[in-house]
Amino acid sequence: MEEIREVEGIAGFSFKAFLLTTLGIILLSMYVKVLIFGENSLTVLNTLTKRKEGLIQEKKILKIENQRLQKEFFELKQLESKE
Repeated sequence: MEEIREVEGIAGFSFKAFLLTTLGIILLSMYVKVLIFGENSLTVLNTLTKRKEGLIQEKKILKIENQRLQKEFFELKQLESKE
């Protein structure tokens, strides 16, 4: 009788409990993989954060260029109206 119990149990668990635990671990690891490498993952978040910083820098550069061009435009407009 003791031999039958040893065959049924793995590390003190029944085969069914061991199988469910293993399945749960596999599913949890797949979920973590999707969180890290999936479509809505941390890597995508980091990429978008870097892209956002680049766009903010480009916005600052374009604002400065726009101010310069507006100044040049108004200077030309003043010269044109005097003539």
